[in-house]
Amino acid sequence: MDRSIQDVARLVGTTSRTLRHYDRLGLLPPSRVGSNGYRYYDDDALVRLQRILLLRGLGLGLPAITEVLNREAEPARALRKHLELLRQEQERLARQIASVSLTIDQLEGGEQLMAENMFDGFDHTRYKDEVEERWGAEAYATGDRWWRGMSEAERTQYKARTAQLGADWTAAAEQGIAPDSDAAQELARRHFEWLSGVPGLPSSDGRPSKEYFVGLGDMYVADDRFAANYGGRKGAEFVRDALKVFADRRL
Repeated sequence: MDRSIQDVARLVGTTSRTLRHYDRLGLLPPSRVGSNGYRYYDDDALVRLQRILLLRGLGLGLPAITEVLNREAEPARALRKHLELLRQEQERLARQIASVSLTIDQLEGGEQLMAENMFDGFDHTRYKDEVEERWGAEAYATGDRWWRGMSEAERTQYKARTAQLGADWTAAAEQGIAPDSDAAQELARRHFEWLSGVPGLPSSDGRPSKEYFVGLGDMYVADDRFAANYGGRKGAEFVRDALKVFADRRL
């Protein structure tokens, strides 16, 4: 069953202009175009649109989404990966909801707040398994103690610095500059300095080791969750290549 562009826009809560933009990018062409010039979308197109919206929700830009869709041609297989990520996010949000609801009940009931229950779902441990598998349990434990020992202001500042670094990497990748360019290497230097402030990392003289630094770039490319921080796989590949150049030159 074909749906008109207006019906699809209304169905997903977007605009016809957005769908036409997706068409111009080659991201979501209509299934057919009527003699009146109207665009129509069949079930396959709707599945593709669902995947686009899921990937946007994970923070990927449109060029990165195009790359992901082209790389994974089997919709059902790709959607299973998306579903697993959504379930992880659902679990995290459910824990947050339960935690906040408990705090409200305790406040309204005049009860003693249970601090150990207030922050369930707000932790930063979602990459715990990856860190322990690659660099050992002690590396994770040391970093975890460092994070929990921060004040709220310090955490906010660190998150802002991290977000800015990711945004600058993404912008540089979109500009198409070379990984060995001065601009890319300045970003790599900032990345190295950013990591140098985190205790517990595999290090040399208290700073990230060359093996760790290069391996981190490989991990950004291998996992879409990390790649999303740099605009998708293409951006992550740019970061990886720039970090490798920096490591070869200076570490």
